[in-house]
Amino acid sequence: MTGAARTVADRAAAGFHQVYAEPPAGRWAAPGRVNLIGEHTDYNDGFVLPFALPLRTVAAAAPQPGETWTVWSELTGETVDFGAAEVTAAGRVTGWAGYVAGIVWALREAGYPVPGARLAIASDVPLGAGLSSSAALEAAVLAALADLGGLDLPAEAQPRLAQRAENRYVGAPTGIMDQSAAIRCRAGHALFLDCRTEQVEHIPFDLAAAGLAILVIDSNAPHRHVDGEYAARRNSCEKAAALLDVPALRDVPTDNLDDALARLPDDETRRRVRHVVTENQRVYDTVDLLRARQIQQIGPLLVASHTSMRDDFAITVPEIDTAVEAALAAGALGARMTGGGFGGCVLALVEANHSDTVANAVTDAYARRGFTAPTHTTVTPAAGATRLD
Repeated sequence: MTGAARTVADRAAAGFHQVYAEPPAGRWAAPGRVNLIGEHTDYNDGFVLPFALPLRTVAAAAPQPGETWTVWSELTGETVDFGAAEVTAAGRVTGWAGYVAGIVWALREAGYPVPGARLAIASDVPLGAGLSSSAALEAAVLAALADLGGLDLPAEAQPRLAQRAENRYVGAPTGIMDQSAAIRCRAGHALFLDCRTEQVEHIPFDLAAAGLAILVIDSNAPHRHVDGEYAARRNSCEKAAALLDVPALRDVPTDNLDDALARLPDDETRRRVRHVVTENQRVYDTVDLLRARQIQQIGPLLVASHTSMRDDFAITVPEIDTAVEAALAAGALGARMTGGGFGGCVLALVEANHSDTVANAVTDAYARRGFTAPTHTTVTPAAGATRLD
């Protein structure tokens, strides 16, 4: 467990003791994630390549009698209680606690006997940065409830259950990537995920051995219409798949892309489809390079991904584009927006001894543009959800 994880785990335990006047039965942690490449491909049944972050959400928990659940959040200071009536139908519990209630609801819907529980939540995964704080919360709570209840819940089944909680109970139309990363990632690896079959391959991603690092830059840009725009992109992709008579855009082959685009009725739809199809190919190409231990060579693929998100999928904002341009000008081997878009984070592949230079260049570029200063951290691939004690 890293120093950061120890700190957040201790805060979760301290919060539990403060709220419930006794120590927890255990602590369960789940990570945020960065998607190395493969953006907006997940809900198109495509391919993604995330890795887990050292930043964690921790649920300290203990059983309590009956079908009742109490959860406290370090972030808000709130304590929320809900019972069986609130998890018989979607959306009865709202706000941050809805993600916890959603896990209870999804487990019950799947036929699992969910134990009553008291939980305390602490997190180092920043909200609104595109690092999947919601999936980290879901995965930590799911791990806690599964252990407390002795539930027979295989790891490969957990991401779909957590996604169902977010889609159906909370009402957020996310794909399977975030929950898969939070649950199934391994330290030192990226997770090559087929979002249709849910088959995974753990791809070695040893940055230190290559003398490299991933710099994650939080743009601190306010998210602009992110919910409506995300849904609009998803709807556009689904309509395009129907027009092309394929189950999903993942079924459009790269070598037949021009013919497929010619069958679409307008330029905007063509651009959306081009992004998804070419992005899937970039995931494959990145995986091939990582298998060959040629990490340095993935930089141009990261840049091409960003260009596609900017020009074809239209999901970047000026702060994001400025961060990518400044990072590349300062010597980054590659850089791209990561996450759903309209704000969030940029990742840059950098020489390990050059990360501060790149980060400072981005900060200077922000100052020249009058943007709110960005924040940054250097990350390594971490493990998925686990019990800490």
